[in-house]
Amino acid sequence: MTLILALDFGGTKLAAALVNIGSRKWLRYERRLSPIGADASTDLEIMRSLIYSLLEDTKPAAIGVSFGGPVDASTGTVRLSHHVAGWENIPLKGLLEEEFGVSVGVDNDANIAALGEHRFGAGQGYDSLFYITVSTGVGGGWILNSQPWRGAGGMAGEIGHMVVDPAGPVCLCGKRGCVERLASGPYMAQNAREVLANEPHTDGMVLRSLVGDDLTLLTGQLVSEAAAAGDDLAKEVLYKAAWALGVGIGNVANLMNPQRFVLGGGVMKAGEDFWRVIRQVARETALPEVDFEVVPAVLGDDAPLWGGVAIASMTIPNL
Repeated sequence: MTLILALDFGGTKLAAALVNIGSRKWLRYERRLSPIGADASTDLEIMRSLIYSLLEDTKPAAIGVSFGGPVDASTGTVRLSHHVAGWENIPLKGLLEEEFGVSVGVDNDANIAALGEHRFGAGQGYDSLFYITVSTGVGGGWILNSQPWRGAGGMAGEIGHMVVDPAGPVCLCGKRGCVERLASGPYMAQNAREVLANEPHTDGMVLRSLVGDDLTLLTGQLVSEAAAAGDDLAKEVLYKAAWALGVGIGNVANLMNPQRFVLGGGVMKAGEDFWRVIRQVARETALPEVDFEVVPAVLGDDAPLWGGVAIASMTIPNL
């Protein structure tokens, strides 16, 4: 029995799972929320307790790790976390290899999720795909010739910071009109909030009723719900998000020509209209000769863990 241990260090939650190689069902699975004000050592301690709880008296053949932040995949060093303090230049691969005595693969969450979808999800049978996650931010991960492609410095796939509207609003990165600035959940909520606050007579009745006039409660999920219920303002915000993603996808299709775009993350539950606009705008943006499909991810929240299984199995010789 060859066991693989998969770990997911997310911004707000930590998860660990154990699986037999070749199986599609977790043997054991545990998830814990990262406490408010957690730092790297807190998260590492919680993850260690999850690992020992899962392993009991067994030993895995390898460990695969998804980390929510920039990672040097060649050395397995975490560069930093945008959500949790104290992760600067932490040699995560080395720490785990020293403690558990097995080979470890570490990469950032978008690259790992791309690998998960390629091996176990919507990318099975395709040798090139671009995975896009749309949630708190917008990130991407490449599979080219059936292998992860990270770029020269590990920064390939940053579709969230492709500029699609140079006159658009300013993004956290300092540029205007990035895909992330228009399409991520928190920014969609901010866009709706600003209109409701500055133009009280604007139609946004469903949005207002969902939050009881407390605009600080607005989320991307609520914008999606309000749009589905016919709220014109929410539909406009959602349309702009889908448009931004479509322009980004069409440009990437022209540049790299992958077979499939696989879209995951919370905002992907935004409904059929959202998908229709993405596909239509992507098709209009790309050259007519460029063939591609835009499909939903199928692994959901488990994509980073299944990607962990894939990257771990790549470290085992002759597998």
